[in-house]
Amino acid sequence: MNPPLQFLMEGNGMAVPWAEVPAWPAPEFVTATAAELDRGGRLCAWFGVSEGQGTRLVAVVAFDADNLLAVGRSEPFTGAYPALTLRHPQAHLFEREVWEQHGLRPEGHPWLKPVRRTAGQAPAMGEFFQVAGGEVHEVAVGPVHAGIIEPGHFRFQCFGEEVMHLEIALGYQHRGVEDALVGGPHRATLSQMETVAGDTTIGHATAHAQVREALAGVEAPLRAQWLRALALELERLANHTGDLGALANDVAFLPTSSACGKLRGDFLNLTALLCGNRFGRGLVRPGGGGHDLEPARIAEFLRRLPALRTEVEQAAAWLWDANGVRARFEGTGTVTPQQAADVGLVGVAARAAGLVRDVRFDHPAGWHRFAQIPVAVWPDGDVQARAWVRGLEIQRSGQFLAEQLAAPPDGDLGLSPGPLAADTLAVALVEGWRGEICHAALTDATGRFRRYKIVDPSFHNWTGLALALRGQAISDFPVCNKSFNLSYCGFDL
Repeated sequence: MNPPLQFLMEGNGMAVPWAEVPAWPAPEFVTATAAELDRGGRLCAWFGVSEGQGTRLVAVVAFDADNLLAVGRSEPFTGAYPALTLRHPQAHLFEREVWEQHGLRPEGHPWLKPVRRTAGQAPAMGEFFQVAGGEVHEVAVGPVHAGIIEPGHFRFQCFGEEVMHLEIALGYQHRGVEDALVGGPHRATLSQMETVAGDTTIGHATAHAQVREALAGVEAPLRAQWLRALALELERLANHTGDLGALANDVAFLPTSSACGKLRGDFLNLTALLCGNRFGRGLVRPGGGGHDLEPARIAEFLRRLPALRTEVEQAAAWLWDANGVRARFEGTGTVTPQQAADVGLVGVAARAAGLVRDVRFDHPAGWHRFAQIPVAVWPDGDVQARAWVRGLEIQRSGQFLAEQLAAPPDGDLGLSPGPLAADTLAVALVEGWRGEICHAALTDATGRFRRYKIVDPSFHNWTGLALALRGQAISDFPVCNKSFNLSYCGFDL
């Protein structure tokens, strides 16, 4: 007899025996997942696990208001199953990904094409959606771009200057990160985690550490959790500051562009003061941390931070006060709250569309259980809102750092977490600077990784950029694109 239509409920950083995760035949599993989403859940991950001659589908659903994660799985099967996307569009990329990885076809999926792999002679693209009409023309941008930037293809369907539809094709890098993690942890695993998305080293390394700790049944010492929280907010400060500067540059507002370019480097240098590396590599380690802050460096940190906070707020104020900037930002690239909820946006993109979604608040783990940061939300959903949310988060992350450095906890940094539990699934969420990072690890009978699933926030949010361009002038694409500032490599796993 199948279990009732109820997912297994746990919290962030959970680890559960694989055998205890509820399972249904594939059609009933889709129905059960849809029911969880209908009652307020949000799809964090949907992936396949090979088993025997078939594949199991696994769903991780977040209930933000209840600080709960729910997990369920299908029985092994091959062939087709009824598409979840028809009821919940936030599943559309997940189902395309499972189809290309495992051959499970979501029947009724409205636009089934590769996410990362090749289709005939077209890398990761296949057929593109087309808008019919005698005066509709097509503009293709990329995958090769001007400057040092990763590959991605943007296909615009336009009527005059107006964008009717934008389709985004990624997958050109074929990195194979998840496949390389199978059989681990290896000697290279930590380096791979730190470069899933290089500008999110701390976010991904922290999610991995929490997964490893859950599987080992240990918790990092409070001092290590504190240092991870400092580094995570420094990563947010550096990237949000850089993004405000880049947005200013896209509308030719040079005062903020110039100032923020310099200040981003200053915040990166604070991360180097923390651990010796500007991107935070070597700091986060499963079971603890790789570097500590002695009193002299804390004092130096506190000496530098106030001036940087003042300077970045001044640079942001120039941006907010410029009439020409507001004319370009306000009403440009709008994503409505309903659209944001439907496609499952996370992070800045979600909060700028009025959705209260922040792992630090909804699913706090580590040091954020003890030290909350107010959630920055703005309802308008346009470029101005996404810039404004970044500005608010710069203020609040700076305040958090000042408060935490003034009263550091005592203790050591911990040790290796030890062996991992066998045949166990662990899930961890971290609020990276772009948004929610989800890591899910399933071990085999020897405690090695059998399946490791990574969901970077960009996987959720590229669709939001496509929606933001509808009805806009094609010349608005650069500023819309920068207002999301999504990762190609975080998507191209």
